[in-house]
Amino acid sequence: MPRVLNDPACAENEREMIQLAVQALADGKLVAFPTETVYGIAADARSESAVARLLSIKGRRPGQPLTLAVKSAEEALEFCAEVSPVGQRLGRRCWPGPLTLVLKGSHPRSPLSLLPAAVRQAVAPAEFVGLRVPDHRFLLETLRLLAAPVTLTSANRSGQSDAASAEEVVEALGDDVDLVLSDGRSKYAQPSSVVRVQGRALEVLRRGVLSEMALQRFASLIVLLVCTGNTCRSPMAQVMFQRRVAETLQCDIADLPNRGVMVISAGVSAAAGTPASESAIQAMRLRGLDLSNHESRPVSDALVRFADLVLTMTRGHRHAVLEHWPAAAGKIQLLCRDGRDVADPIGGDVAEYERCAAQIEAHLPDWISQLDLDTLPVLRRAT
Repeated sequence: MPRVLNDPACAENEREMIQLAVQALADGKLVAFPTETVYGIAADARSESAVARLLSIKGRRPGQPLTLAVKSAEEALEFCAEVSPVGQRLGRRCWPGPLTLVLKGSHPRSPLSLLPAAVRQAVAPAEFVGLRVPDHRFLLETLRLLAAPVTLTSANRSGQSDAASAEEVVEALGDDVDLVLSDGRSKYAQPSSVVRVQGRALEVLRRGVLSEMALQRFASLIVLLVCTGNTCRSPMAQVMFQRRVAETLQCDIADLPNRGVMVISAGVSAAAGTPASESAIQAMRLRGLDLSNHESRPVSDALVRFADLVLTMTRGHRHAVLEHWPAAAGKIQLLCRDGRDVADPIGGDVAEYERCAAQIEAHLPDWISQLDLDTLPVLRRAT
């Protein structure tokens, strides 16, 4: 039977487990890892013999490629010559996580070129390669310590049920796997979603943890509008921006998420769940827009990281966001192209809110004209 390393009781034991896994992979052995989806078997992608043994154990039909697991989205995208905005958004928003992204081709400096020819054939038999950044600390730390990616496939034989625990791995594979790292039952106990991206086209090859609707949202163009409390300026900017984009796409506002555009708002000092101010609701009602169901939210790491464009109402808001997320500087902009702040209407009457709305709306056409609406995802059914 394979050696099974159990759930560690302390960080020191966990480090020892990972070091043993790294050594086993470097020695050409097969190691079963827990992931957030199901347990997987890994082989060092530099070892032609280990990858050949993995294929033999799986019993896969020819032409069924193995996935390459890497430690980060940035490293994964280095394997491909060109990655469309749709593919970049999915990688940025879903990794680490339960997504296997199938992308077209490599380039002369791709890390694929450093792998043995037989391994390249196993992972990219045609013009596509499947890439994944698993969301489990054991495998991610192992990948950080290895000098190459690993080939990864579910820890079962082809046609059998997926293994969601170390016990199920041992039952399915026995001595055909050399080492098993155990961390209890997998979080999702179902496989990753496999998605092929070509340009704007998003094709689900295997349904998994992420639904088609979730994948569509993750691939969408996202605009984030920011003010202080997210009850006045940014909610008004949100619904006015939504209407302008809907007019450009010739669709209803409610249909924007299905067309691949999400316009949201948040506040740098916002509490969660506060409704829009009554004057803001009235000012938008005069423009034929509805803010009655708005609930405030604070600016968060996920919102800034996922957004393609962040527009702030004032220079102070921009500074506050930049202070917390300096790496996002390139996409954080002041809404007013003339460098002015949007005046805060808080405490004013409806007329004051209308003046604020007019100031905001005057700058929306320029921003919408700069949105790359030709990169919106198109969901296609697998054939």
